[in-house]
Amino acid sequence: MDLKEIQNLIKFVAKSGASEVKLEMDDVKITIKTGSDSDTTIVHQVPAPQIAQAPIVQAAPVAEAPAAQPAAPAETKSEDSKYITIKSPIIGTFYRKPSPDKPLFVEVGQTIAEGDVLCIIEAMKLFNEIESEVSGKVVKILVDDSSPVEFDQPLFLVDPS
Repeated sequence: MDLKEIQNLIKFVAKSGASEVKLEMDDVKITIKTGSDSDTTIVHQVPAPQIAQAPIVQAAPVAEAPAAQPAAPAETKSEDSKYITIKSPIIGTFYRKPSPDKPLFVEVGQTIAEGDVLCIIEAMKLFNEIESEVSGKVVKILVDDSSPVEFDQPLFLVDPS
């Protein structure tokens, strides 16, 4: 692997948003860590093992910097506690409608029943319909359309009453 390939790899990792990537090939081990003010690259030249292996690439989950948020009043927290939070069961991309030309699955203020489709989460080119496990009224949608979501990330607040 030459210097130009390593530089292209560093640029690719920086654009992808991954916080760490490890690449091991026959005689080269590369670890690229991002997330600080400067990108860190470690390149190790090691003797090739006698066993031929396919390249291994591991990408650590993206660590997002916490956004500065104004302190919420205590009464907002107590109001939210009476609502049920519907969370993402998988990592992927959140979509509020089945396709760009179709209407939204749910909107704020809409009454939903158990089993209603709330959104779609795309993971690895598979579109997974996320169904409601509760009945109630949608109070708040916590994620923007076409945004990446993490496992167990809150998506909706539902008032069960």
